[in-house]
Amino acid sequence: MRSLAGWRQGWLVAGFAGLVLLSGGARADAAADWLNRAATAAKQQNYSGLYVYHHGEHVEVLRVQHRADANGEQEKVEVMDGTSRQFMRINNDVYCHLPDGKHVRLERNALRRFFPALLPAQPASLLDFYEAKLGGIERVAGRTCQVVTLAPRDGYRYTYNFWLDTRTGLPLKARIVNDSGNVISILVFSEIQIGKAPDIRNDMAGKIIQKIQPGKPVMNDWNVTPPPGYEQVQEAVRVLPGKRAPVTHLVFSDGLSVLSMFVEPADPQVQSLHGLSAEGAIGIYAREVDGYIVTTLGEVPNMALIETGNSATRK
Repeated sequence: MRSLAGWRQGWLVAGFAGLVLLSGGARADAAADWLNRAATAAKQQNYSGLYVYHHGEHVEVLRVQHRADANGEQEKVEVMDGTSRQFMRINNDVYCHLPDGKHVRLERNALRRFFPALLPAQPASLLDFYEAKLGGIERVAGRTCQVVTLAPRDGYRYTYNFWLDTRTGLPLKARIVNDSGNVISILVFSEIQIGKAPDIRNDMAGKIIQKIQPGKPVMNDWNVTPPPGYEQVQEAVRVLPGKRAPVTHLVFSDGLSVLSMFVEPADPQVQSLHGLSAEGAIGIYAREVDGYIVTTLGEVPNMALIETGNSATRK
């Protein structure tokens, strides 16, 4: 990452009195401009490519195709190894093709977005909780990128590094780093083509569509207070494997970081998690409240999980 000293050395030219050095404020503005370009590019650019997702000890290779036209956005994401998984997004509707090849789960008005569309439509909303910093110039997938960092202003979120294509602004790499400097997860294109609209098809022939139902007013009986900057962005009732009863799923986000809360009736015949644990890069915190198991999880600091989980109380 280039320091202010590095900029000063490059700008010190004798005889040019009044030459203004690039200030910290100007660099922050420049970083914010790059974030705006990145958010727009992920939505409006046509692209296709392969990217690798490293999270904990797990590695997945995914193929993404994205096109934007007068009808809006279409996006197809395929997991290339392990269990067959395929996602299709048409504007705000997400179709998840299940591994059995017969069923498709449909989530309307979904908030789900896939890499490289990690930033909110208005990145300026992040700057109350992250400091935007301009980094150096590096190469990803054979393309020149500007590095931009979002450093947290508190202990409720991690640091995010983005590598943005200098020609289009499209994010080609993203990295989450904890406060100890350890990498939590990385998403990075190994190859990408930008500009050509891919031919995307949603093969629904013979498939059974299962619609995810909106959340029932289960949480009207609860109070939950997430950390500052986080807002509830989704509530759904889901049937999960191995669960006897439907589970209420809440999603909280600050526009970048995301944490989930699951609320389910406690089953005395099933041993439940309690306290802090982890599943790869995902932190988990669980506690029992008035006969319910409340579980919070996400790629966020433990403090965010614990405070959110502990805030859940019956009305």
